[in-house]
Amino acid sequence: MSNVLITGANRGIGLQLAKQYAARGDHVLATCRNPDSADELNAAAGDNLTVLPLVPTDGDSVAALASAVSGSGVDVLINNAGTPGPAPDQQAALSMDFDGWLETFNVNTLAPLRVLQGLHPLLQKGTDAKAITITSQMGALDLNWPTMYAYCSSKAAVNKVMRMISLELAKDNIAVGLIHPGWVQTDMGGDQADITPEESAAGIISVIDGINLENTGSFMKWNGEPHNW
Repeated sequence: MSNVLITGANRGIGLQLAKQYAARGDHVLATCRNPDSADELNAAAGDNLTVLPLVPTDGDSVAALASAVSGSGVDVLINNAGTPGPAPDQQAALSMDFDGWLETFNVNTLAPLRVLQGLHPLLQKGTDAKAITITSQMGALDLNWPTMYAYCSSKAAVNKVMRMISLELAKDNIAVGLIHPGWVQTDMGGDQADITPEESAAGIISVIDGINLENTGSFMKWNGEPHNW
């Protein structure tokens, strides 16, 4: 049984990750900004799933979470919380909501590192510890899609950050992984997307199971295939 901490666990992929890890017997620390309004997540709470508050962009909130769970190590950290950023027509080359772009970077790039730093001592206590970031193929530099500039650039940046930190955390026996979840039927992906949150989460868990110090820093797809950078 592993201790798994998930950010953004109140809906979509994060919710399914929390449910599926708990169902297989792992202990899940499922975090979200507003636990009181996370009805479906609260309904899943039980012996294997604890709901906790976390605002990943807030250093004090991260510190409070680390203190609240300091009694045990974290084996798997999944930085799942994210934002698509401003409306698509407001994150284009000639029409940019610059404040929205900064907030997108804050949520998608800075927050995953903030959470990882805050929980680093708990990952050091973990068994075969792993720090995972749910990213996107839209952050891959080899995909030339001139759309959603804020979102794409924030994901490219977090990819680079986690790729670099994988080299540093290896000395602490912490493996790092980046996973593209697929085109998923969520609020962001829309109803016409390829796969359900349940399918994406099951694939992500399988990929995480295979991440270790030998392949640390990898960029993988939800189905286990490597992703180009």
